[in-house]
Amino acid sequence: MNTHTVEKIGGTSMSDYRAVRDNIILKNGRAKAEGLYRRVFVVSAYGGITDMLLEHKKSGRPGVFALFAGADDEREWSDAVAGLRSRMQEINAGLFTDQVTLAKANGFIGERLDDAANCLADLERVCQHGHFALEGHLDVVSEMLASLGEVHSAWNTVQLLKQEGINARFIDLTGWRDGEHMTLDERIQRAFADVDFETELPIATGYAHTADGLMKTFARGYSEMTFSRIAVLTGASEAIIHKEYHLSSADPRLVGEEQAVPIGRTNYDVADQLANLGMEAIHPRAAKGLRQKQIPLRVMNTFEPEHRGTLVTGDYVSDTPQVEIIAGRKNIYAVECFDQDMMGSMTSYDRAINETIARFKGSVVTKDTNANTITHYLGSNLKTVKRIKSAINERFPDCDIQVRKVAVVSAIGSDMKTSGMLSRAVSALASSGISILAVHQSMRQVDMQFVVDESDYENAVKSLHAALVEVHEHGEAICAA
Repeated sequence: MNTHTVEKIGGTSMSDYRAVRDNIILKNGRAKAEGLYRRVFVVSAYGGITDMLLEHKKSGRPGVFALFAGADDEREWSDAVAGLRSRMQEINAGLFTDQVTLAKANGFIGERLDDAANCLADLERVCQHGHFALEGHLDVVSEMLASLGEVHSAWNTVQLLKQEGINARFIDLTGWRDGEHMTLDERIQRAFADVDFETELPIATGYAHTADGLMKTFARGYSEMTFSRIAVLTGASEAIIHKEYHLSSADPRLVGEEQAVPIGRTNYDVADQLANLGMEAIHPRAAKGLRQKQIPLRVMNTFEPEHRGTLVTGDYVSDTPQVEIIAGRKNIYAVECFDQDMMGSMTSYDRAINETIARFKGSVVTKDTNANTITHYLGSNLKTVKRIKSAINERFPDCDIQVRKVAVVSAIGSDMKTSGMLSRAVSALASSGISILAVHQSMRQVDMQFVVDESDYENAVKSLHAALVEVHEHGEAICAA
């Protein structure tokens, strides 16, 4: 078994180089005693850069890719490239005080930006001819643009660490100007074939170019997949994710800093439930490889390096049945399909509706059914939801489809198999005057989901946390784990 770790640094953390250097690289002063090396770092783009490259993850504000995909005027996306270049150079200026190194940093990312802009302009000209459709090339465009964020931060980090006397090594997995197409595993194995973990500190790009396309398969979770496969293929002893916050029992902004505590220990099943709510500790497909290879995952707060964070393993179960985290998601659309003819034909309706949602790349958070109704709760934008509704109506003209904006709040734990927990949760919501629109609890009993009106979201999180977490000195036990 190798003794090295593979560690991913999130975008917000990457934006604070001093914290990354002192708290992660130098281990909050422990590096001399514990050693600098036997670690691999996989870096995200600086905070906000991927939003500028693609589109804003939450608001949907178009970045270079979205403008290129939908623009009739080249100036829209080319102006966005200019804005991106300015922002990247601004970041560089804040990192490099030496003018020679600053010029090299600007030259490195500038060359990549020039290549990308030239490719976009050439592709736009080609697609003006009737024989070429832009839609057929957009997946490749998104891959190319996504790579710019991580290569920028990785290259910079290597130069900065070298200035500190650390033997950092730039691992470029983006495949830039590489005509050879490989699988993700092949690219990683080739890049790490001659790495000496004892004397080198590899800094790898979170984006990796693959034959199938990492963005196409994993969307914005691509860096976690790269991180996971590096850990698996190099035989890491532990995988670590450094974020700007702890994996806590609830959002501290909702329940208060004193009430929300780091979980301390949990399992991959809980991590999957969080990912389903868009609160990823790690992408489910990335977690699968770690789980199969029995590699533990640790989630740490970059800005609290003395805290050991939360350890995620495959076999962990809490000593007593309990709720570990209250999590949720707003901006959910409930798409309720009612049809009297559904009775006795549920399977065919369900299959057709699922195929429609998949065709428009809708994101299903949960669903429920009864004799003549199927309701899907979609974490998609309204435009996509309207397209899905229209397509279902075309397939089933007599189907009455209602769309409502809601929120989903979940109580999650590695073991919640105890009587009375669901009733306590329902009572807590009722006592707060919250009307429950739907309830879901599977026989696996690792989560309970409550669908509520979107306006009740914050109050629902607070109520469930107070009733299911705070009443049991849950935080102290977890912090000591």
